[in-house]
Formats: sequence, C-alpha cells, structure tokens
Amino acid sequence: MTSPHLKAVIFDIGGVVLRSPFIAIAEYEREKGIPKDYLNVSITARGSHGAWQRFERGELALFPFYDAFGRDLSDTDNGNVWYAEYCQRKGIVCPDLPGALEVDGRELFGNMMQQGMIYNDNVLLAINKIRAARKWLIIALTNNFAKHSQSEIPESELRFLGWQDGPTPPHLRALFDDFCDSSQLGMRKPEPEIYLLACERNNIRPTEAIFVDDIGLNLKAAKKLGMDTIHVPLGGDLDAMIQLEKKLGIDITSRRHSEVTVSVPKL
Repeated sequence: MTSPHLKAVIFDIGGVVLRSPFIAIAEYEREKGIPKDYLNVSITARGSHGAWQRFERGELALFPFYDAFGRDLSDTDNGNVWYAEYCQRKGIVCPDLPGALEVDGRELFGNMMQQGMIYNDNVLLAINKIRAARKWLIIALTNNFAKHSQSEIPESELRFLGWQDGPTPPHLRALFDDFCDSSQLGMRKPEPEIYLLACERNNIRPTEAIFVDDIGLNLKAAKKLGMDTIHVPLGGDLDAMIQLEKKLGIDITSRRHSEVTVSVPKL
C-alpha cells in the first residue's frame, strides 16, 4: 500500500546503508569467548552516560573514548547483572558469565570501523533509484562520529580506523540531501529531539517521513513522533527495501539493465 503523503525517506547509516557494526562485535565476542550479545547488552544498558553514547554525542575525543569504552565493557559487576536480566527477558538459558574481562576498546572499535565501510548493495540501489525519481528528500539520521576532526588524529590512527577520508567520507554524504550526525548535533537516537531537528532542518513534519533503521529502540522513538518506520534486521536489507518500495509505489529493488545505473561510491 502506497503512502502518498510521504515527502522524505530517512535512513540510518551503520546497519542500513553500511554493514552493521554489530557483526564486528559478534566476531569479537566469539574470538574472546564472551557470551553472545554480552557486549551489546553492556553498551545499551549504560544508557545515555556510557562511553559509546557520549562519543556519539561528540562529548569524548577519540583516545579518551578508547579507554572509557574498554572500561565500560570490562565491567563484569554490572555487565553480568545486565546480561542475566537480558537472558530472562528473552527466555533463554543464561550461560556461564565471565569472572573478569579485559576488553580493548581500541581493538574493538577499530574492528567495527574497518568492517563498517562496506555498502549494503540493496540499500544503495534503492537510494539511487529514489534519487532518480526526484519525488522525495533523502536524509541520513545517524549516531555517528563526524565531529572528530582528522587534523586532531594521527595519520596512522586514521589508517587503522579506515578514516583516511574522515569518519563520514564525502562519497557517503553525497548520497543524501541532508546528513544529520549525532556527534555534530550533540544529541543521538533514540532521543526525540534529534528526529524533530532532522525534520525541522528539512521543512517536513514527522508524519511526512518514513524512517529506516536496524535498531528497535530507534524505530520505536520515531514511531511515537508519528513517523512511518521500517526495520532492517541483520541480513534483511532486501526485504526491508521491498517494504519501502511498496510504501513509495516505485521500483527500487530490481536490477534490470534498463533501470537507472547504480553509483557505487569508493570509500
């Protein structure tokens, strides 16, 4: 069913346009023998005051973030409690919990950044086709790190992170009419203010936008404001774009040679 009232499509970046950073976290957990989703639970449970959240709001510089991130994730006193509660909510058997952890914040974040610079082809195709239709604004709304200046970070560290062109490369930004970055705006999803600001900047109402994200909390906050929403589960980007296709009423998923040529930015 189409939604003719829509004026904008708002995309998350990591986990939607680009490969999910959760993949790197899951790999790190497997390599270190940490229970599945333990680190994700620890990141989320710290709420707005965790190192990850503060970094995404631009409140921590890179190197202090590494230290604080590692300390947060190595905190088994809180982490074990949060994870046991998570298992109970999910109705799953809680595995043996770690007596101690030494999570290297730099190593983990580096893995996340290095693996997160890969495009989800189905979403990239959709964005190009939406742009070609010239009917909707295309907006990025991302918890990101663009505030962190390249001039303040050694070249060797930029290479380690894959940030030679910055945390948000120009070719990525060029896909969008507006790029709303949490670290530059001083607020992050799921705080309602960042959604409202994205709409205000683009002269639309929340009810005139559809928001595409991979995280349930972010989608829930958007829906409360009146936005239409689409969830992109891990590996489910094609199904999500098919849902978006139905909302917009145009083909954004076919790869016929007669269709618009897809521009693949080089990162």
